[in-house]
Amino acid sequence: MAAPTIFTRFLSALGVPHTAAWSDSQFRGMTFKSLYGLSHLLNSYDVPNQGLRFKDKKEITRLTPPFLAQTRGGIFVIVEKIDGENLEYDSVGEMEKTTLQNFIDAWNGIALLAFPDAKSAEPEYAAHRVSELVNAAAGYVLIAASALIFAWFFVTRGLYAHVSTALLALFDCIGLYFSWLLLQKSLNIHTAAADRVCGALERGGCDSIMQLKVSKLFGVFAWSEVGFGYFGVSLAALLLFPSMWPCLALCNVCCLPYTIWSIWYQKFRAKHWCTLCVGVQTTLWCLFFCYLCGGWFKSALPLRPDFIILLATYLAAVLALNRILAILKKLPCNENNPQA
Repeated sequence: MAAPTIFTRFLSALGVPHTAAWSDSQFRGMTFKSLYGLSHLLNSYDVPNQGLRFKDKKEITRLTPPFLAQTRGGIFVIVEKIDGENLEYDSVGEMEKTTLQNFIDAWNGIALLAFPDAKSAEPEYAAHRVSELVNAAAGYVLIAASALIFAWFFVTRGLYAHVSTALLALFDCIGLYFSWLLLQKSLNIHTAAADRVCGALERGGCDSIMQLKVSKLFGVFAWSEVGFGYFGVSLAALLLFPSMWPCLALCNVCCLPYTIWSIWYQKFRAKHWCTLCVGVQTTLWCLFFCYLCGGWFKSALPLRPDFIILLATYLAAVLALNRILAILKKLPCNENNPQA
């Protein structure tokens, strides 16, 4: 789920009844993410507001939070608390604390104040709220149905009977989750979960690595797509076709040289650490030891037709995912303002 936009977060700070999905869509539909646009949106919610420009920026202490303030770089933040010489503000969904003087130095003197009253609310809020609840319920039903299907195959295919196969299913799910977070980043979808994981080794490291040319295979296929396709197909084959378990072990070995190169590149060339990437590579090695300890390499050779079919399935999954993401990236749903 994408992180709420600055408009939705501002509505929350003001206590204005709203739904995140509809409010976010209204903000993303703005041609230009400007002070005028935000003011116009607030008017549509019956929220009286006023834009101000201060020559003496120290007058910020006279304003009552929450309010929007614009930095010299044109980015809006939500000032939520002014306490003496300290100030707290929401920047890209994260609460930051700084000295009042530091903030004044970064502020361009422009602020947007809002004064919600009893009439302030999202247009057709009740209908949007019902839709939001239905969508949330559908998400939970999807999770429950997926868990039921997973459990059925886990039991009927006998994965529970071997510690190695039980762990293989676990690590495939972990790798799929890491790859999913990376996929969202490739679509410029910022989530709290991804940001928390990415900050474990180096704040902003994932974004730095993903901007490099080496983050794409042959300059076309993002490694996040390759990883999602690999773990997705591996998990499906593990659950559906026990006869392919030795072939899965062999495919896993073929991935290991990439993990060594990736760690080397991050440390010595990029000099940044992508926590999600390291998580994927660690998961691949965990899978290797599970295959090794479970004895699944013993019948991997000689190669069987199943191995070729498995490779073709991996390839088809990555190619299909790449085409789907290429279409999604062309949709007019990305925000022009990265701070949103």
